[in-house]
Amino acid sequence: MADADESTGATGRRSKVARLIDEYDLDGIGVEMERRWTAPDDERTSLRDLATVFNQRLLAAAMAAAGMQPLAGEIENTYQLLTDAETSSADRTQTRRQLERDGVPVEELQSDFVTYQAIRSYLTEHRGAEYTADDRDRTVVEAENVQRLRGRVETVTEEKLDRLRRNTEFDLGEFMLFVDVSVLCEDCGQRYGIDELLEQGGCDCATSTS
Repeated sequence: MADADESTGATGRRSKVARLIDEYDLDGIGVEMERRWTAPDDERTSLRDLATVFNQRLLAAAMAAAGMQPLAGEIENTYQLLTDAETSSADRTQTRRQLERDGVPVEELQSDFVTYQAIRSYLTEHRGAEYTADDRDRTVVEAENVQRLRGRVETVTEEKLDRLRRNTEFDLGEFMLFVDVSVLCEDCGQRYGIDELLEQGGCDCATSTS
């Protein structure tokens, strides 16, 4: 779903998140949050984490508007100092004063920070997004997850080997890459390929000891 009409949703009301996306020029974040929230379980981002991501983007935009150029990790650290319950009052006050000296309207910014409930309302009511838990057998789901991870390992390894061949004195002809995952059960001593183990639903411990 495109971000062209972020301001109103199916209910016709303008949500806080939609309003802030417009005000802070956060183009594309709606698509990003929907994709991350509806991703498969092993890749999915929770609503609470998405609220943190969104608020950090607000902070980054406010700092940029004030002419600041934060270093890597500074956004995350500053946000933590402003919001973490474990931050001392002295550190929080110092952070607020520094931001205010740099031209960031801290009080207004913090009032714009959103909760995970606001993110959920935005995604479900304004973007029409829906998260559906995968109710298939867990063995089937995890087999697919393992296969995806193995595919990533294969892709990354091939890219690194190709880079070594092109840019260094690393010698390697045309090659085929095999990524094998084996599991050794220390109770019964049997070794299985991961596909075989998942397909048969476990090892032979139960039958071998009965």
